[in-house]
Amino acid sequence: MPVPSELTREHWRRAGDHLAAKMLAELCFEYALRPEPGDGPSGPDGTGPWRARVHSAAAYLFRGRRTTMDGWRVVPGTALREAADGTTAPASPFTLLRDLGTAGIVDPAVEAFTVGELTATLSSDARLAESAATSADLADLPHAHLEGHQGGHPWIFANKGRVGFSARDRAQYPPEALRPVRLPWIAVHRSLAEHHGVPGLDQEALLAGELGADLTALFARRLEEAARRTGAGAAEFVWLPVHPWQWDEVVVPLFAAELAEGLIVPLGEAADDYLPQQSIRTFTNLTRPDRLNVKLSLAILNTMVYRGIPTELCRAAPASTRWVHALYEGDDFLSRRCRVILPGEVAAVAVRHPVLEGIPDAPYRHRQLLGALWREPVTQRLDPGERARTLAALLHVDGRGRAFTAELVERSGLEAEEWLRALFRAVLPPVLHLLYRYGLAFNPHGENAIVVYDDRDRPVRLAVKDFVDDMKLLDTDLPEYSGLPAEALGVLMRFDADELTSSIAKSLFVGHFRYLAPLAQEQLGVAEERFWELVRAEVDHYQGEFPELADRFALFDLAAPSFERVCLNRERLLGGGYHDRAERDAEFHMDAPPVPNPLHTAARTGEHA
Repeated sequence: MPVPSELTREHWRRAGDHLAAKMLAELCFEYALRPEPGDGPSGPDGTGPWRARVHSAAAYLFRGRRTTMDGWRVVPGTALREAADGTTAPASPFTLLRDLGTAGIVDPAVEAFTVGELTATLSSDARLAESAATSADLADLPHAHLEGHQGGHPWIFANKGRVGFSARDRAQYPPEALRPVRLPWIAVHRSLAEHHGVPGLDQEALLAGELGADLTALFARRLEEAARRTGAGAAEFVWLPVHPWQWDEVVVPLFAAELAEGLIVPLGEAADDYLPQQSIRTFTNLTRPDRLNVKLSLAILNTMVYRGIPTELCRAAPASTRWVHALYEGDDFLSRRCRVILPGEVAAVAVRHPVLEGIPDAPYRHRQLLGALWREPVTQRLDPGERARTLAALLHVDGRGRAFTAELVERSGLEAEEWLRALFRAVLPPVLHLLYRYGLAFNPHGENAIVVYDDRDRPVRLAVKDFVDDMKLLDTDLPEYSGLPAEALGVLMRFDADELTSSIAKSLFVGHFRYLAPLAQEQLGVAEERFWELVRAEVDHYQGEFPELADRFALFDLAAPSFERVCLNRERLLGGGYHDRAERDAEFHMDAPPVPNPLHTAARTGEHA
């Protein structure tokens, strides 16, 4: 019975110190805790002592500082738990969770459940610590391998819970395992399954591209043999890959009747090696990088939701892809100036469970059990010498305290401000143009937004993935929506202008720049205020170039005084039924003051380089 090699005292304690600091920082941001200045002088790095009372018998002492957007930076290893008698002991994620429960900040059932999520997160962080890869090492990695060295969602602290995975699964399937996976394929009768694709990518074309002639022929022979036994024809089946874990944990147990009746037929394992991306259930093909990325249903709970693929998304994805690509091709700013990459979700297969999906208002996780979605690989859209890295990678700090961003800036040969200008010039204009010109909002958070760099590690352009799943439209029709296919229009989310604006603010500003700005101050010497001035300058430059969109600038006001404060962790901790909602994205509002918007107060410098 081997113990995972990463589970050493050194790795565990280091991971615990960092997670306790993150928990305190995010709980302060979400107003679950209200810190007050503590006793003692501030440190040379500007961090001061703080004291946050959780309940009458416990408070937490730590060193940290306030940042823009009401954020917090807590120094790992400085947090102490102060008991009622004044004695202190090193803080841990578990003592903090228990104190939150005592204070009534956590629903009791969720508190017990979260212990497992925190333990799994710490185990994964210990594995990352064990690798000891430096930022210099990571800067040389290809996109698929770099995904396995990142720390996960910067905002949600139980961000690698992966509820459902066993110890063996955790050693095999997460991105930080860096273990190639081969995917089994199945055939499902068309009474249960449906295939959707962009023009030219019907099932036959998809299989030719993803499996090749020899493997397709082998699988076809196996299907014909199985179909003869049941009297069905091989042409009556739809093919798709399935995650190995999902086959064992979901398909065989829950689709046992369909397996017995020959409505689901296992075809065998495909020959290509894949690596999981940060989302765990999306895979990059290592053997044939020109083949599509594939996203699979995976019924584990991670960062608040189960990772299924809804049938309606499968129906809408190819149609939405066609529409977005048509917008792109007809817009010189997007296609020639920005050269933004929009990797299309070009094919999808949805499989319904004949019993579970017939239950009215059943929790969403029972209705998204089996499906696959194929997406164009970003790396195949790169020019020679270009390299792609997720926006999330810029927040990574290695075990020696060196930020990945600092490594890239040094390699670029640019001054730090000039490099940040290049980053904002790559990221912001296409996101702004899609919002203002077309009334389209995505969620360009750290995982979905991919920065493309030139051969000197200078940011040059942007790729945005998952734009179908996360795409939002205005709740009133705009002229730009006229070409949107009906099968997509009926499925895509519709919201008011504030919500579309909030999607950009929450995902990019609060969810990413809130962390990147203080990191730039600490490691690049660019003050946070200056960071936001550079962001504002890029927004102003775009608006100055398109004065005819002035009404849209007012409608989607990114320079408003404040944004709604979304409390992801509080929602998680108090939402006892969060994973049993009928709809995944059902509202769960937490009362908290708005987040001050640094773009509102940033100087309108007019700078652009």
